[in-house]
Amino acid sequence: MKSFLSSIGTQFRNLNRPARLFILALFLDGLLFSGWNLFFNLFIIDAGHSRDFLGLVNAAPSLSALLLGVPMGLLSDRMGHKRAMILGFALANFAIIGMILAHSEPVMLTLALFFGGASQLYVLSQAPFMMKASDDRTRDVLFSLSYGMFPLASTLGNFLAGYLPGIFTRWLGLATRASAYQAVLLFSVISSFLVLVPIAFIHELRTVKVEETAESVERKPSIWKTLARPLTLKLALPNLAIGLGAAILVPYFNVFFAERYRMSDATLGILFSAGSLATGVACILGPRLVGNLGGKVRTVVLGQAASLGFLLLIGFSPWPWLAILGFLARGALMNMVAPLFDAFALEQTHEREHGAVNSVRNLAWNVGWTVGPYISGLVQQRYGFSPLFVSTAILYGIGISLTWIFFQPKKVGIQA
Repeated sequence: MKSFLSSIGTQFRNLNRPARLFILALFLDGLLFSGWNLFFNLFIIDAGHSRDFLGLVNAAPSLSALLLGVPMGLLSDRMGHKRAMILGFALANFAIIGMILAHSEPVMLTLALFFGGASQLYVLSQAPFMMKASDDRTRDVLFSLSYGMFPLASTLGNFLAGYLPGIFTRWLGLATRASAYQAVLLFSVISSFLVLVPIAFIHELRTVKVEETAESVERKPSIWKTLARPLTLKLALPNLAIGLGAAILVPYFNVFFAERYRMSDATLGILFSAGSLATGVACILGPRLVGNLGGKVRTVVLGQAASLGFLLLIGFSPWPWLAILGFLARGALMNMVAPLFDAFALEQTHEREHGAVNSVRNLAWNVGWTVGPYISGLVQQRYGFSPLFVSTAILYGIGISLTWIFFQPKKVGIQA
């Protein structure tokens, strides 16, 4: 553990100041936002809403992200990634606070839609910012740290959040679990505004402007040309399949473990804390595997394929300890390789197109997240979780196969 922490410290010090401040912001995000991720679904159910509504309110942000993702990516490029992150994060948090306090389902759904659009401005600014804040030597490290820092911080955040419902119930004299969850959610979201402090101190690196000529104007990225490029579609299609597979199951792991194994809030916090730790460690170690496994694409495919068996272990294990082992291993393997493929995708495109390409890939991801949570709610209500585990494994398998077919090492570099 000491050598691992030393390795993280060395990698962190090798980054420039804007990159280090960005990683600090992600650490605060993971630490302070854990209560929201852990208890939102349980709050909706305990507040008396149906599983169908739970599916709708989880799908709504992805619907607006689907519709607004590409414009938000282009807006981020135009206004600057730092300002876009600050504006998107602040607006998204205000929308979440409104969702928590609202009693009307239509109002909650409207705010969920607003949250989805605003959060895209924050999320879609991150990868292009990291490309500017890194070079070939530090890029894999920065992308992996960016993925790993959030779950590493969530390790502590989830552990502490698991005890917050009981603490708030005693301190505030709350009468229901729904009220306790509401208090935790408000505390989590309001405190997470601290994320904006390190972002505010970032001096964004700007691309040196050149005199605009007729040729340079013609070469400016067109979203329609970017969409039509075969390379862009190849980068997006695996996201579509894996995004749908994730959407119908991953948001409901807390509900699955709470209901299948009767886990308490504190136990859920410990479980998700351990999951975050495993994921964070795996993300930090990911870049070291690239050379040993023959490049980014091979590492991505092997890591995702290895996770499928553990996914099925979660859903069909007769013993809780084996399901927990599957949960830890699946999260670590899937998330370990995600930053590597993000970096690979942007390396294949020109800097002028980073915002557009990133938007298209996120659009494909959000297609699945627009319909997946609602479908999942319907299936849970009628058939339970078993069909969802099988469907997710199949969809993951399709996404993994597409990644290998399109980008296996011998094909990388073919003109697309």
